[in-house]
Amino acid sequence: MKRHIKYIAGVAVMMLVTATSCKKDFFNKAPEDAITLDNFYQTAEQVQSSTNGLYNNVWFSWNNKASWAITEIASGNARSYSSDVVAFGNFSATGDNTEISNAWTSLFTVIAQSNALINNLPSKVPASVPSATTNNALGEAHFMRAAAYFYLVRLFGPVPIIENSLDYVNNFQINTNTVVDVYKFIENDLKFAEANCTPMVRSGSSVAQGHVSSGSATAMLSKVYLYEQKYADARASAEKVISSGEFKLYGLDIAGKTYNNLFVTANNNNEESVAALQWAAGAPYGHGNSLQASFAINSIITGTGDGYSVIGPTIDLQKAYEPGDIRKHGTIMLAGDKYPELNQAAGGFTVPADVNAQGTKAGIKKYVTGTPADNGGKGAAQSTGNNTYIMRYADVLLIEAEAVLASAITTSDPAALVPFNKVRARAGLNPLPAVTKNDIYHERRIEFAIEGDYWFDLGRLDGFNAASHPLAAVIIGNQERGTYSNDTPPVVYSQKIPISSSGFLFPYPTTEVAANPKLNESPVPYTFK
Repeated sequence: MKRHIKYIAGVAVMMLVTATSCKKDFFNKAPEDAITLDNFYQTAEQVQSSTNGLYNNVWFSWNNKASWAITEIASGNARSYSSDVVAFGNFSATGDNTEISNAWTSLFTVIAQSNALINNLPSKVPASVPSATTNNALGEAHFMRAAAYFYLVRLFGPVPIIENSLDYVNNFQINTNTVVDVYKFIENDLKFAEANCTPMVRSGSSVAQGHVSSGSATAMLSKVYLYEQKYADARASAEKVISSGEFKLYGLDIAGKTYNNLFVTANNNNEESVAALQWAAGAPYGHGNSLQASFAINSIITGTGDGYSVIGPTIDLQKAYEPGDIRKHGTIMLAGDKYPELNQAAGGFTVPADVNAQGTKAGIKKYVTGTPADNGGKGAAQSTGNNTYIMRYADVLLIEAEAVLASAITTSDPAALVPFNKVRARAGLNPLPAVTKNDIYHERRIEFAIEGDYWFDLGRLDGFNAASHPLAAVIIGNQERGTYSNDTPPVVYSQKIPISSSGFLFPYPTTEVAANPKLNESPVPYTFK
């Protein structure tokens, strides 16, 4: 951990002094004259642009592979033979796994950069800059720190709470803090963001809407409350977002759009986007979105030589869709499916009959956006420009439904059914007259498949901060994680993989434990300032 704390702290400060104004995008180069923390934040534009880096490169090692390897493969939505990620499918990943280390390092880098802004802006910004501008930037930093901790606590459980990364450069052996306190810290950050970020009413798609708003913080807070089983608070926050009118459901509230349009680059920062990572098409490695490189079934789709089909949708996920659910076409590719938005120069792309990503007779469509020509001429190998969602408005609607259900077995309360069935209507499905927790979890799985959410849902199924997960273990143990044969019709080579009921957290990276043995000590309460 010593190595990473020193590196992360250094990166955070370096990125602070190289941030710059951003009229057209998130990635303009820094001024060529000398920049220091003492002279950079002199204008409102400079302060506004100081948060740009929080949406891009610091998240890359999480977005690149760790996010989907951990969440989609472990949850049973995806499978892979690839040696670097297969351990997540059979629950054998150890602290030596590269993607566990990448997740840890990337998320703590987000925290470090957020901390650098939080600890420097108040003293470095002159009085000539409007306080609302400074407060908004601070709110964004608090939001991103909360988002990173939200991932970390759900992946690892107790983790160290760090409010100023520079405090630990020479004092790197620090205890983890309790899960309850990490969640309290996340809540506090989101409440700060809610109070200080600028409110927004979203219309169309624009770069300006790429930054989080006060409503984004309220929406994320509703999700955090849901995980803590604070159902009344989750409901209140979700209803606050819904009544604000800031966000809208693509394909239902926004005419002429569909669920599938959510993952088209031209629709970045749309009305449904609560928070998203911002990538630059064709940018150097680490600044563009690399998901298509791993997901696309071939290089015809990408036009840039990548398209490695490292994962395929499990048989279990394929069979989970109800007949007529349009989300299936937008999430997975099946033989004969047609996508006019891909390979447009050749009249579109038809999935070949021999599609077979990782033995699944299918491929991944979500986050696969096509050639540079399909995307306004922009793009390169491992560098597309489509956003990665952290949260969408559909999540808020399903949070509202679950918060109304709370601990009941079933509910027909319109307060739950209206938002729940709105999500189903967008998918082309009939409404349900009543819902159970299983209904909501199923809907969440299908709605957010290949978006890194289902593993975390499984992890909370048995209750907040549960030590054992018998209900989730049964679900995973019954999933079909096998492959199809090449026969006609194909035969399923069944594979059911059990998981320990205590196996829903991942080990700390071995290198971090070696540097900071306190990671293996019992977590301690955090002293809140």
